Amino acid sequence: MMKHEILVADDHAIIRNGLTKLLADTDHLQVAGEAKNGHELLEALRSRRWDAVVMDLSMPGRSGLDLVKQVKNQYPKLPLLVFSMHPEEHYAIRAIRLGASGYLSKDGEIDMIIPALEKIISGGRYISPAAAELLAFDLNGHSRPQGHESLSDREFEVLVCLATGLNPSDIAEKLSLSIKTVSTHKSHIMEKMGFSSNVELLKYALDHGLTDQAGC
Repeated sequence: MMKHEILVADDHAIIRNGLTKLLADTDHLQVAGEAKNGHELLEALRSRRWDAVVMDLSMPGRSGLDLVKQVKNQYPKLPLLVFSMHPEEHYAIRAIRLGASGYLSKDGEIDMIIPALEKIISGGRYISPAAAELLAFDLNGHSRPQGHESLSDREFEVLVCLATGLNPSDIAEKLSLSIKTVSTHKSHIMEKMGFSSNVELLKYALDHGLTDQAGC
């Protein structure tokens, strides 16, 4: 039986090695390539065809939701599974809206990678029941109670980075943006969220669990 060839993009060797060993025990899936950052991921995608991609949201250089958007814009039919430390309630719906085929939290069981890959390779989507409920809520056009849902994906990423204590220059480097662009996003965040100070921003982030996001 021919194995489906998977590209794994994660900056942690332990994750890449773990997925390689896990899929090696199957007769229909194998890790056939690895990438340690967004640049390597894009290079690998240009080099050949893959049956699916498993990618982290937090890698050096270009990463996060912006990378999901770029990959899906360039390869709209490519099954893409996000495997991240970021909580589903904050990132899953945004990733799915950008075209990701599935979302798994690293806090869950790694064995769920196998059914998730099987599902997305067959043309389906894979998300947890909790994320599915949030997605249904989103698709029905209901407004969500948390104010940060009104932010764009990029504004949300900047908000998370601000909440974790990074200054604009650090955020600019992390998200591959100019400092001016980061400052503009911050201004939009403050206006949309009704914040008058950084203290209000931090308090909101603490109250909504945004200060312990991995990778920012």
